[in-house]
Amino acid sequence: MSTTTLTSPAVVRGRVTRGRVTQRHVARSEWTKLWSLRSTRWSLLAAVVSMIGLGILVAVVQMNRWSSLSPHDRSAFDAIDVGVSGYHFAQLAIGVLGVLVISGEYSTGMIRSSLMAVPKRLPVLWAKLGAFSAVTFVLMLAAASVSFFAVQAIVTSHQVNHSLGDPHALRAVIGTALFLTVLGALGVGLGALIRNSAGAIAAFVGLLFVLPGVTALLPASTADAISPYLPLNAGNTVATSTFDNPQHLSTWTGFAVFCGYTAVVVGAAAVRLARRDA
Repeated sequence: MSTTTLTSPAVVRGRVTRGRVTQRHVARSEWTKLWSLRSTRWSLLAAVVSMIGLGILVAVVQMNRWSSLSPHDRSAFDAIDVGVSGYHFAQLAIGVLGVLVISGEYSTGMIRSSLMAVPKRLPVLWAKLGAFSAVTFVLMLAAASVSFFAVQAIVTSHQVNHSLGDPHALRAVIGTALFLTVLGALGVGLGALIRNSAGAIAAFVGLLFVLPGVTALLPASTADAISPYLPLNAGNTVATSTFDNPQHLSTWTGFAVFCGYTAVVVGAAAVRLARRDA
């Protein structure tokens, strides 16, 4: 009788239900793996410190030399942009960590264990993207908010501060978090596509930071036509209040173009993951 109870269909179904591979279970596993990596904690700490520290540093320096600034420089000073300027440094930490989130498993061979546990493969990629994107958005939104309010407090003495309700302010703070989140997803996509940490990081740096410099060497008319559509120039429109260069896409159009680049890379990574062995 005890044997019958142990092998009854209800018990078997219960065991299968608890042990089956679902997107939720895979996401929980990837969340655990993400936070078990030392590189995750250090890279996110670097991103948060950069996000908060750069804006504060720029604000302090500019306020200390305010009396020596020209009228043009004073009028060009935008406390909103300064408040979120830390993304210029944070983007490197977020992008590199995004690459390492998945390329690190290829370099250690751990990816084989992950794909053996999840034979359909693609849930692993979606779980990594979801976990990393959630962490990035929450931390960068918090860091951008702290930086924004700290900068406004510093520049109050010269009455160039802004409130969150001023035009472009709230959009710049939230847009900074959105930009860095999609940037991190681009890093994950490059890591999954190239499957080599050094190669994927090189591709990330080349695509975002080297390509604009190369474009600048082209004739002015050609550079002006191409520059707004480059990934970095298109993406950071959502995090910018005042544009120095008149050749730029509108805020959400530029961000949509940047999301399109990321979708193409992630899509190519998904196809390769589904069709080729680890």
